[in-house]
Amino acid sequence: MARREHSRLELQRKLKARGHDAAEVSGVLDELAERHLQSDERYVEVYVRSRAARGYGPQRIALELKQRGLAVEVVRAALATSDCDWLALARRADARKFGDSPGRGPLELARRRKHLEYRGFAAEQIRATLGADQELD
Repeated sequence: MARREHSRLELQRKLKARGHDAAEVSGVLDELAERHLQSDERYVEVYVRSRAARGYGPQRIALELKQRGLAVEVVRAALATSDCDWLALARRADARKFGDSPGRGPLELARRRKHLEYRGFAAEQIRATLGADQELD
């Protein structure tokens, strides 16, 4: 736990895999949470910052956190309070992959849209990145 934040579920799985009793694990995790040594909210905040720094969008990050068993409310709150400029991140992800060329053919736009969707950006962020005058639906 000293190297990085861990979610409650992650710690629970690790401890159970090492043969610890489920009731004992639950008690220890409750104590860690009470002492603020483990916090799912803090884990989500760090995870959002980390993934955004690598060029991933809010939808992908939310999906990854959901797959890790974190509460939807905690994820939504962290994404809402995040200081990430998702539009700027989408533009950087597009420029990193495709350069600064406008590339406005339909196939090129489809490739760019698909890339940004994969990275987890919302439709409005993609539309703003690729140009509001382009049809993306």
